Amino acid sequence: MGNIGLSELLVIFVVALLVIGPRRLPEVARGLGEALRAFQEALKGRPPRE
Repeated sequence: MGNIGLSELLVIFVVALLVIGPRRLPEVARGLGEALRAFQEALKGRPPRE
Protein backbone atom coordinates (compact mmCIF):
# COMPACT_ATOMS: atom_id res chain seq x y z
CA MET A 1 0.00 0.00 0.00
CA GLY A 2 1.25 3.49 -0.73
CA ASN A 3 3.13 2.44 -3.84
CA ILE A 4 1.17 4.47 -6.39
CA GLY A 5 2.91 5.57 -9.56
CA LEU A 6 2.41 8.60 -11.74
CA SER A 7 0.19 6.78 -14.23
CA GLU A 8 -2.16 5.59 -11.46
CA LEU A 9 -2.41 9.10 -10.02
CA LEU A 10 -3.21 10.48 -13.46
CA VAL A 11 -6.00 7.93 -13.98
CA ILE A 12 -7.45 8.71 -10.54
CA PHE A 13 -7.36 12.45 -11.29
CA VAL A 14 -9.06 12.05 -14.69
CA VAL A 15 -11.81 9.83 -13.25
CA ALA A 16 -12.37 12.26 -10.36
CA LEU A 17 -12.52 15.16 -12.82
CA LEU A 18 -15.14 13.36 -14.92
CA VAL A 19 -17.25 12.27 -11.95
CA ILE A 20 -17.08 15.38 -9.77
CA GLY A 21 -16.49 18.08 -12.35
CA PRO A 22 -13.83 20.77 -12.56
CA ARG A 23 -15.66 23.32 -10.40
CA ARG A 24 -16.24 21.08 -7.37
CA LEU A 25 -12.94 19.15 -7.53
CA PRO A 26 -10.91 21.61 -5.37
CA GLU A 27 -13.69 21.72 -2.77
CA VAL A 28 -13.91 17.93 -2.58
CA ALA A 29 -10.12 17.54 -2.45
CA ARG A 30 -9.89 20.07 0.40
CA GLY A 31 -12.58 18.25 2.36
CA LEU A 32 -10.85 14.91 1.80
CA GLY A 33 -7.54 16.35 2.98
CA GLU A 34 -9.12 17.75 6.14
CA ALA A 35 -10.82 14.40 6.85
CA LEU A 36 -7.56 12.50 6.42
CA ARG A 37 -5.71 14.94 8.67
CA ALA A 38 -8.38 14.60 11.38
CA PHE A 39 -8.23 10.81 11.09
CA GLN A 40 -4.42 10.79 11.46
CA GLU A 41 -4.59 13.09 14.48
CA ALA A 42 -7.26 10.88 16.06
CA LEU A 43 -4.97 7.88 15.62
CA LYS A 44 -2.20 9.77 17.42
CA GLY A 45 -4.57 10.74 20.21
CA ARG A 46 -4.54 14.49 19.55
CA PRO A 47 -7.69 16.61 19.63
CA PRO A 48 -8.89 17.70 16.15
CA ARG A 49 -7.93 21.12 14.77
CA GLU A 50 -10.55 23.75 14.10
